[in-house]
Amino acid sequence: MTHAFRKRTFLNPVSTLATSYVHAHVEDSQEGAINHGNNMLVIADCHRIVEFEFYLGTRQRRHQSLAKLDRLIDTLTRFRDA
Repeated sequence: MTHAFRKRTFLNPVSTLATSYVHAHVEDSQEGAINHGNNMLVIADCHRIVEFEFYLGTRQRRHQSLAKLDRLIDTLTRFRDA
């Protein structure tokens, strides 16, 4: 499976030796021909890993997944601003 988007970003400077990272990947749907792709956001902080799945197989689930991502971004933005 090819990816439409794949990115891993380490969150701490290399000098800290901390392994915190964000890894996001979205599989290519081949112009909608494949609707059961694996779309994941992984957030890791040293020994803890949290995985968020964003299922896009139906119109309703796409809407729910985008809303989940919007809420996550909003919460992180508010956390940063506080």
